[in-house]
Amino acid sequence: MLDPKHADVWLVGGGIASMAAATFLIRDAGMPGARIHILEELGLAGGCLDGSTSPTQPGYVTRGGRMLCEEVYQCLWNLLDGIPSLERPGLSVRQEIVAFNDQVRTEAHARLIGDGARILDARHYGLDGRDRAELTRLLATPEALLGARRIDELFSAHFFESHFWQMWRTTFAFQNWHSAIELRRYFLRFLQEFPRMHTLAGVRRTPYNQYDSIAVPLQRWLLDQGVDVRFGHRVTDIDFDQSDPARRRATRLHLLTREGPQAIALADGDACLVTLGSITADATYGSNSDAPELIRDRRDGAWSLWETLARKADDFGRPHTFFNVDDNKWESFTLTMHGRTLLDRIARFSGNEPGTGALMTFVDSNWLMSLVVPYQPHFPDMPADTFTAWGYGLFIDAPGNHVRKPMAQCSGRELLQELLHHLRFDDIRDEALASTDVTPVMLPYASAMFAPRKPADRPRVLPVGAANFAFLGQHVELPDDTVYTVEYSVHCAMHAVYGLFGIDKPIPAIYQGLHDPKVGLDALAAAFS
Repeated sequence: MLDPKHADVWLVGGGIASMAAATFLIRDAGMPGARIHILEELGLAGGCLDGSTSPTQPGYVTRGGRMLCEEVYQCLWNLLDGIPSLERPGLSVRQEIVAFNDQVRTEAHARLIGDGARILDARHYGLDGRDRAELTRLLATPEALLGARRIDELFSAHFFESHFWQMWRTTFAFQNWHSAIELRRYFLRFLQEFPRMHTLAGVRRTPYNQYDSIAVPLQRWLLDQGVDVRFGHRVTDIDFDQSDPARRRATRLHLLTREGPQAIALADGDACLVTLGSITADATYGSNSDAPELIRDRRDGAWSLWETLARKADDFGRPHTFFNVDDNKWESFTLTMHGRTLLDRIARFSGNEPGTGALMTFVDSNWLMSLVVPYQPHFPDMPADTFTAWGYGLFIDAPGNHVRKPMAQCSGRELLQELLHHLRFDDIRDEALASTDVTPVMLPYASAMFAPRKPADRPRVLPVGAANFAFLGQHVELPDDTVYTVEYSVHCAMHAVYGLFGIDKPIPAIYQGLHDPKVGLDALAAAFS
């Protein structure tokens, strides 16, 4: 095991996985903060936990939104319990989130919206006997037998037309052609959500966007501990000594900085933890007048680094499995509303004040467009009378119902026109268009971690014989856990740090509702609704 008092640890990537690992190194391994070094290609930390001013026009933008869950996110709560709130002295970030959700409770009244802006009765999930049998069969089939099978290989057409699937797929961003293994894991991990899918009452949110509510307090705490954070540092390669399979070591990092190429040699007791791939890699931004570009050639360093490393060992994963942009891309958009007209109309229509609703999914939208209005203000520095909302579409190559262009080719103004059409807000159309800035974001790898895969496609957090290195992020393998969650990144960071440094502390168990008879019975009752 490595000695935390004498090791230097290099964390490749500045996302939540690396920030969590740095925290566990200090808190649980007793490592001095100054011996921890975070190397981040961009100019800020946080990775996918983002939220900022729009880079293309006035207003704000979030590339994605993450809904937390009380039962499932045990590693995240463990992490945030020791991080002080920036706005509420005496409270941890975890306590701050609990207090916020006690005050602002989610109870969606307009989860599904049909043609003509009809709010559908989403309490009735619409599953028939065959659908329930197919669900049961999936839950009972071991992953080894599912292999790389797709979801649409296991369910009939009726299942995909049900209210249940419309709500499940848009809550978690599943496509019909995604991995059956990943869907099975989600069903098992989030079984407790079955009875409340129509309200999403189990969702826990942060007071602001996740960058300001989670990433900023974490970064502030790490800097206070003396952690060395280096922005503009892109790691391009890592050398390994694998001559002894029982003690494989990372020996040198190669990187590009503003000053040019550099190399960092790892002493015998040093370690490196590497985030592989990225959900937000090659994200591009549009504006009111322009559609965002779609990048296909993997310019982001997180993917190219994994490609390079995968050539060095058979058990370092197969990144090419996740490179199908057309199967995994989707587009999000952020509304910045200058004035209350559109905000108040959405609240009256949905029956939810900002922050109390959930995704409103337009089931007849050719783009399968969804919208959510968070609690306001969503950013700490928002001017008075300025508000935001966030949405996304899954079928971005289809022509819109009103704007007869693919979503991927639409400007922000055209996205807003399509949204107003689905809401039937014709009477405030001109005012809404004049007072709203819309920033679209193209995400080529948004759901790449759901791609059908085989076991060897994702490397272990700690490959066999790894003496001083580990892999982090959404593209490593944690048995039974669910990717596309903040929990997954924190969970793998805990495994990496505890494993390399021999920390004898329990890692929170993976919650699965089937272990609780009441949860199982409630889920069964919901399936018959």
